[in-house]
Amino acid sequence: MDKAAPQELKGILVALVTPFTDDGSRIDEGRLKAHIDHMIDAGIHGLVPGGSTGEFTTMNLDERKQLVELCVQFAAGRVPVVAGVGCLSTNDCIHLASHAAQAGAAALMVVPPFYDALSVEQLQGLMSEISQASQLPIVYYNIPSASGLKLSPQQMADLSECGVKYLKDTSGDAPALTELLFGLQDKITAFNGWDTLTFYGLAAGAKGSVWGASNIIPELSVQLWEALAVKGDLKLGRELWAKIWPICKFLESYHYASAVKTGMELLGKPTGGLRKPFALLTGDTRQTLAQLLKNASLETV
Repeated sequence: MDKAAPQELKGILVALVTPFTDDGSRIDEGRLKAHIDHMIDAGIHGLVPGGSTGEFTTMNLDERKQLVELCVQFAAGRVPVVAGVGCLSTNDCIHLASHAAQAGAAALMVVPPFYDALSVEQLQGLMSEISQASQLPIVYYNIPSASGLKLSPQQMADLSECGVKYLKDTSGDAPALTELLFGLQDKITAFNGWDTLTFYGLAAGAKGSVWGASNIIPELSVQLWEALAVKGDLKLGRELWAKIWPICKFLESYHYASAVKTGMELLGKPTGGLRKPFALLTGDTRQTLAQLLKNASLETV
């Protein structure tokens, strides 16, 4: 497939779950297609497969390539696909990045190696090599809690010299996000990636949010974007956020992918569960999430 033409990323980009078969042995193509169709029908602006919510650490390289191919196929040009290609080695990153470009991804999301923290110079080298190999814009996945690498806003903006055009900020650092949005927006486009800061990020002018909760609440996610980013309607935005925030707070309080997939199951969307050692939430924790979804006027099963 030819590489997708460059396009601007904006709006609500869902950090996509990876649906598996019930035995967890492979990606369930039917479930994935149904989920992508649901996301796009709800108005979601882009798909981000192969990230933390997508359980990329439990998948081998062939599965990760298959996932990108399927997402591009099922999106069918309706929304851009941003392929997660973070790995522990440069060679594997380049392998996945080159494949994603050939498969038709619009951009790449790159989390730095998440066992030993890189130096800034090593990170710059990694991003440059991925950019040169793929010729696709890069979304830098800023998640210090997993990567061990904490960059200043200026250091993140300087990655624009290495092929990084966008940033998914999953630091939870609102002042740093503010500096990126108001002081460095000419160098890098920062998206919010921390659930409970979504209202602030969008109200402060972020051009988008990479959001795992959107797997559960796509319609509410898009409504919040329309209220805050399109219409500038803070009153409506606050009303929507009153429904959304308790769900986001819950998701951030547990293993994130487990909580998101449990939410989908509660809404009647089979996911195949998670690959071990992770698992769906059970007992009182599951019931708490069910009540939060009901409070947001969502129908549970």
